[in-house]
Amino acid sequence: MLKGQVLRSFRNGADAPGSFDRPKVERMAIITLTTDMGARDHYVAVVKGSILSQEPTATIVDITHEVKPFHTAMAAYVLRNAYPAFPAGTIHIMGVNPEADRFTAHVVVQHDGHYFIGADNGVFPLMLDGLPEAAWELTMKLDDDHAAFPVRGVFVKAACHLARGGTPATIGRPLKSLRELFHLTPTVKEDAIIGRVAYIDHYGNVMTNVKRTLFDDLHRGRAFRIHFGHSADDITALHATYSDVHQGQSLAFFNASGHLEIAVNKGVEGSGGGAARLLGLELGDAIRIEFSERKRP
Repeated sequence: MLKGQVLRSFRNGADAPGSFDRPKVERMAIITLTTDMGARDHYVAVVKGSILSQEPTATIVDITHEVKPFHTAMAAYVLRNAYPAFPAGTIHIMGVNPEADRFTAHVVVQHDGHYFIGADNGVFPLMLDGLPEAAWELTMKLDDDHAAFPVRGVFVKAACHLARGGTPATIGRPLKSLRELFHLTPTVKEDAIIGRVAYIDHYGNVMTNVKRTLFDDLHRGRAFRIHFGHSADDITALHATYSDVHQGQSLAFFNASGHLEIAVNKGVEGSGGGAARLLGLELGDAIRIEFSERKRP
């Protein structure tokens, strides 16, 4: 097992794989792709061609191929925010850190009416804020060269099996636990939350892994300070949206996905820079939210 990774069992016996209704996959299945392959090389085309060769009626949707290479937290953030927009029965291939080893199996995960296929490297519990409803380790027969390109050789084969109406139990064995990455979740103290930059979008807006529910649980009407670098850049109030402040001014608010976002109104690359550039923030940087001390009775 790798450093910072733990295994945790499903919540109880009722949560064991196989005790949930299988998501209904329509005849013309939707298969989405989330990878770090980029757009320059032939890899994405190979994956799509392999899908269409095995399941010609499939609808393929690119969520993104621009995840920072091997960045599990970024991949989890993107797919977490994209998958709810798709209909039940959609099959999602997670092509970031796809390799298997003696610590990491290839899995099919079932949750919220969707299927997810990828490696058991901690991405799925991170994406789902906990364990899924069910999971299976893939055990199907594979081509000899599957290890060289597992997204094509393993994940596509599993996805097309599901797209044809097959069941996870046919190609895998039930799992009682999945690896979790607790070091990528916020640290909570009595009067502080220490989060991380999970994603930076096209505009340079900074998305953190701090959710509104966690913030509200500690806030409780207390004054707070969001700190991420120089004290002059600290933020001490929340807004509803970008236009609440003057152009070029920084702000913080909880975005549509419920995550704390740090932004600069109309600050984009080529026009002064977005929040990431102007505030010096990068993926993985710490974001500290400090609350005033609770009043003693």
